[in-house]
Amino acid sequence: MERYDLPDANGHFGPYGGVYVAETLMAALDELKNEYERVKADPTFWEEFRHELKHYVGRPSPIYHAKRWSEQLGGAQIFFKREDLNHTGAHKISNAIGQALLARRMGKKRVIAETGAGQHGVATATVAARYGMECFVYMGAEDIKRQSPNVFRMKLLGATVVPVESGSKTLKDALNEAMRDWVTNVDSTFYILGTAAGPHPYPMMVRDFLSVIGEESKEQMPEVAGRQPDVVVACVGGGSNAIGMFYPYIGVDGVRMVGVEAGGHGIASGMHAAPLSGGAGVGVLHGAKSYLMQDANGQVVETHSVSAGLDYPGVGPEHSYLKDIGRAEYVAIDDKEALSAFHDCCHLEGIIPALESSHALAWAAKVAPTMAKDKVILVNLSGRGDKDINTVAGLAGITL
Repeated sequence: MERYDLPDANGHFGPYGGVYVAETLMAALDELKNEYERVKADPTFWEEFRHELKHYVGRPSPIYHAKRWSEQLGGAQIFFKREDLNHTGAHKISNAIGQALLARRMGKKRVIAETGAGQHGVATATVAARYGMECFVYMGAEDIKRQSPNVFRMKLLGATVVPVESGSKTLKDALNEAMRDWVTNVDSTFYILGTAAGPHPYPMMVRDFLSVIGEESKEQMPEVAGRQPDVVVACVGGGSNAIGMFYPYIGVDGVRMVGVEAGGHGIASGMHAAPLSGGAGVGVLHGAKSYLMQDANGQVVETHSVSAGLDYPGVGPEHSYLKDIGRAEYVAIDDKEALSAFHDCCHLEGIIPALESSHALAWAAKVAPTMAKDKVILVNLSGRGDKDINTVAGLAGITL
C-alpha cells in the first residue's frame, strides 16, 4: 500500500482517535506528547529501551513451529510468536518498560495502571520495582476473582491493587478509575496505559513500543519458515499485542492481517466483546473515538468473555481505521472455541496459552485445514496461561 504515516499531529487515524478528555487532563497529555516527540528523536532513549528488552525481558522472543498441531489439522503450517516467554509471561512488559523509562525521564515517581487479566498490572508492578517507583493498579472486582494468581504477583512486587466495584467490575471500569486517579494526582503521577487505546499519544506510543513484536517476526520468519507468513493473527481486546504484530506488516504486500475478538456466548446473544466484528457503531470511550459497543442512547453496554483481557467494549483507534480501509480483517471466536484451542495447544504442543491468545489460536485451527500445506500462519501467542488455570478448572467443575 502507499506510505502509511499515522496518526496525524492531532492523534487521528482517519476519523478515529483524537483527544476527548476533561480539561484537567489536557496539560498532562500535552506534556506527555511533547516529551514523547523529543524521545522519538533521541537515540540514547532507544538504546536503553533495547538494552532493557534484551537483558531484562529476554527479547527477542522466539518463533516456534507448531508441527504436531499443524500435522493434525492437515493444512497450513502454524507458527507461534512466543510472547509468553517474555519476563512476566506476556507481551505487556515491553510496553510497560517503554512508558516507565518515559516516566522516569519526566521525573514522575508514582505510576498507575489499569488491568483486566492482570498481565499489564504485573508488568507495571514489575517495572515500578525495577525503577523504584510507587505503583497503584486498578482492577475490576470481577477480574480480581478470575485472576487471583496475578493479583498476588502484583502485591509481591510491591504494588497496591485497588479493587473497582463500579459497573461490570471489569477492565472498562478499572480504566475509568485509573483516569480519575490521574486527574487527581496529575503532577506526580504517570499513567502507564496498557493497551493501544485512550487519548493521543497513547495509541501511538503503545504501538511504537510493541512494534518490536512484528519487527522481530519479520527478521525471524525467513530463517524459520523460509519466507514471510501468508497470514498474521492476533487476539484483539483493546488491541495492543495485535497492533504490535500488525504495524510492521502494514506495508508488506501479500501478508493478510487478522484480528480475533471475543465472541463470548456468540454475537447473536449480545454477550460478547467484539466491537469490530459484531456490528458496533462508533463512539467515544476513554478519551478516543473508535468502534464501541453501545445501546441506542449511546450508553456503553456490558460485555462478556471467558478471557478477562478481552472483556472490553471498545478497541484501539488504529484497528478501527485498518478495518475501514480493509488492510486488516476482524473476526470473532466464542468462548467454547477458545477453550477447545486452549486444550489442544496444551495437549499437542506442551504450551499452556493465555485464554486471550487462545482466541487467535482457535481461528488459526479453524482456517488452517482450508489452506494448502505450504501456506504459513503466524499466531501471536501473546501470553502464557498460568493466570487462567483457575478459570479453566472452574469451568470443568474442578476446585484448585
